[in-house]
Amino acid sequence: MANRKTVQSVEPQIADMVNNWLRSYKLDYKLQQESLTPEIDTALDNYFSKNGGTGGNRPDAKLLLWDTRGQAYPILIEYKGYKNKLVKHNTNGQIENKTAKNEPHFKNINAYAVNGAVHYANAILHYTSYTDVIAIGITGYIDDYGTLQHNIGVYYVSKSNLGVGQEILCNGGKYSDLSFLKVEHFDAFMQEVELLQLTPEELAQIKEAREQEVTASLVKLNNDIYKNEKGLSESDRVYLVAASIIATLGIPGKVTPLKKDDLKSSLEEENRDGDIIIRAIKRFLNAKNVPQQKRDLIVRTLSNTLLNENINKPENGESQLKRVFTKIFDDLGIYYKIGLTTDFTGKLFNEMYSWLGFTQDKLNDVVLTPSYVATLLVKLAQVDRNSYVWDFATGSAGLLVAAMNEMLNDLKKSETSPEKYQRKAAKIKAEQLLGLEILPNIYMLAVLNMILMGDGSSNILNNDSLKDFDGTYKYKAQDEREGREKECEEKFPADAFVLNPPYSAPGNGMVFVEKALRMMDHGYAAIIIQNSAGSGKAAEYNRRILKHSTLRASIKMPIDLFIGKSSVQTNIYVFCVGKAHQADDLVKFIDFSYDGYTRTNRKKASNNLKDTDHAKERYQEVVDLVLDRRSKPHFLNESDYYEGHIDPQNGCDWNQSAPIDTRPTLDDFKKTVSDYLAWEVSTLLKNQDKEDDRLGK
Repeated sequence: MANRKTVQSVEPQIADMVNNWLRSYKLDYKLQQESLTPEIDTALDNYFSKNGGTGGNRPDAKLLLWDTRGQAYPILIEYKGYKNKLVKHNTNGQIENKTAKNEPHFKNINAYAVNGAVHYANAILHYTSYTDVIAIGITGYIDDYGTLQHNIGVYYVSKSNLGVGQEILCNGGKYSDLSFLKVEHFDAFMQEVELLQLTPEELAQIKEAREQEVTASLVKLNNDIYKNEKGLSESDRVYLVAASIIATLGIPGKVTPLKKDDLKSSLEEENRDGDIIIRAIKRFLNAKNVPQQKRDLIVRTLSNTLLNENINKPENGESQLKRVFTKIFDDLGIYYKIGLTTDFTGKLFNEMYSWLGFTQDKLNDVVLTPSYVATLLVKLAQVDRNSYVWDFATGSAGLLVAAMNEMLNDLKKSETSPEKYQRKAAKIKAEQLLGLEILPNIYMLAVLNMILMGDGSSNILNNDSLKDFDGTYKYKAQDEREGREKECEEKFPADAFVLNPPYSAPGNGMVFVEKALRMMDHGYAAIIIQNSAGSGKAAEYNRRILKHSTLRASIKMPIDLFIGKSSVQTNIYVFCVGKAHQADDLVKFIDFSYDGYTRTNRKKASNNLKDTDHAKERYQEVVDLVLDRRSKPHFLNESDYYEGHIDPQNGCDWNQSAPIDTRPTLDDFKKTVSDYLAWEVSTLLKNQDKEDDRLGK
């Protein structure tokens, strides 16, 4: 029996063929060990390698091309020498560079040409100012006639597709060469790239996967800092993350992002690592036109940590501050560089909150709302592009992030002019969102969150909403030419209110609801609160609220909604503001204890939330039922949905269940008689058998 023939790699022939193409196109390409630009070279060196270490990222070929508008695009090319090693997709049809545990899939990154090229492209997104990269994988083999054959995969990896990548096709098929890179063809190629669109479903899948990666990265970062960095208080850790992210954001054409190499671990006065980070933060806040009072508060709060002597003292040539800064940027940089529209700092805080030193009875007050519940509240409050949304206990601003996303999504559906879209989007972020947070360290997270979202931080206020807030903006962009925000006493025209209040506040937090709704003329509100607020603990507040607002719905949420953080039973209450509740007004009572999600609290799990039974559809059904878009439930059982009434003078009857009719029907009577007769006959037969046995003896 003949030995199996070993297939030889044809990578050298592929490399020679493609390099000859690039030379014939008169392109200035660079090979593995050659330098392209210092920024790109540094990015490839800093990013984790295809084997998991640092550095060693060497695309087989790389170049930088410009279109006629002057926009630069890095092009990264990876070769492989086997027939079936072009690309490896996951079950969703996306590049599989992550394992099921959201860890780098080094086997795929190493073995497949496109996967390797996309890996390099993510290094560029993570560590440079480039937001659009072309990743190319090329494989080959010798056919039965001894001829070299090749396959090409061309992918667009960008901020717009969250770094996952989209395949670019040529007239519906794969490219046969790289002539689209020639100067005379490149503009037309990039025009095709700009037409690429992810479907909402595809984008949702990618976003969900990326959010799971964020959580895994935050766990890794927190564990690393906690175990290896001594002398940092709970608040220090929060402030270091906030400071590092702000300093590395940058603003194109205005503020250069701070890089790891900018920190020198020097003890020279005014030039310590903390001084350098503070200056970067000041440049960023100035360029963002953040009001002076807020700017001073942010810098003052962060300076207490950043300018600490111990954290700036070098050990073995490196300060603790530089070491922590490097960890934060390496672990998290990609997620805020690609503009992931999620409650980023909410996820961060949910990991770090247990270290913030709160006493046990305060933990409920700082548990933040899961993003999918935040989205539910926003939809129930009927938020759209023209809404003015406020939150009186904003935490990390997760509810306002959800509101902003909903507003921008609504805007996309109606506005076709890019210029008008950008103008309205800026107005939404600067003028149509307002949040208040009294705890300074959580306030910093809220400001950071809104900055990361593109900057809705204008009206995030470090105030006591019950004592210090009079319903006015405080800050608003009043100078159209400069776009500069100035102090403003104009009333905020709120017409949507969302809230997850601190449950230790009077009425389990209903005191916030009463004040907010009393300050609104019209609109809608959706709050999630401990359900005892609706069954007696807040009766006085509830009665006053119903004098000017109508309770539209009461939704009982799953008991494990805040698993690992809190175990209180919560309800969502939905209000129509500006109309007193009448005794004959219908209220929709929904038992949503089963929502289709399975939750766990395993610290090492990559995903503690799984959609196991149409969870997304169930959440949409709740919205449709409450907003009268459908009359009957599909996923909910009949006993889970009930329309009834409350007594406006009571205030303790907001948590009702569908009544159970205990009156017997004719069918019940027939079944009972039938069951009795069957039992009677069975008993008679058994007795007869016993009598027969006795006589037989």
